[in-house]
Amino acid sequence: MADPRIIDVELDERTILRRSADIEQERRVAVTDLLKGNSFAPERPQADGYAGPYRIKLSVEEGRLALAIHRADDTHLETLVLSLGRFRRPIRDYFAICDSYFQAVRQSTPQQIETVDMARRGIHNEAAELLRERLAGKVAIDFDTARRLFTLICVLHIKG
Repeated sequence: MADPRIIDVELDERTILRRSADIEQERRVAVTDLLKGNSFAPERPQADGYAGPYRIKLSVEEGRLALAIHRADDTHLETLVLSLGRFRRPIRDYFAICDSYFQAVRQSTPQQIETVDMARRGIHNEAAELLRERLAGKVAIDFDTARRLFTLICVLHIKG
């Protein structure tokens, strides 16, 4: 029986040098929300018909995103490698707007916070659509899954 969803996600911690409390909270929320509800269906059929659930491991290797897909028993199925070139600007913009958002939460009016949050959501949504496009033909994911995965991709890009 098919169960096309992610049941575990692991980030390659070797690439992450530091995280602020705000970013760590974003990571926790993204992982929690991702595991509560997601749609993740690799499009390459398995010989035995396996169709989920999946464990995934995200890492960045030489400027590329590696998305290792495993069965529930942790048997490796495949690793997808995506160039991150088209994600550089959305990642940079997302970090910048997140910094503005976290500052606004601490010292701005509710209206100012809402304005910055709308901009943050816009960048996040565009990046999620880009991720869905880049995974097309490889893995079918829904919009919310793409948003949460983009957040985790950003976390992998934090440098000291």
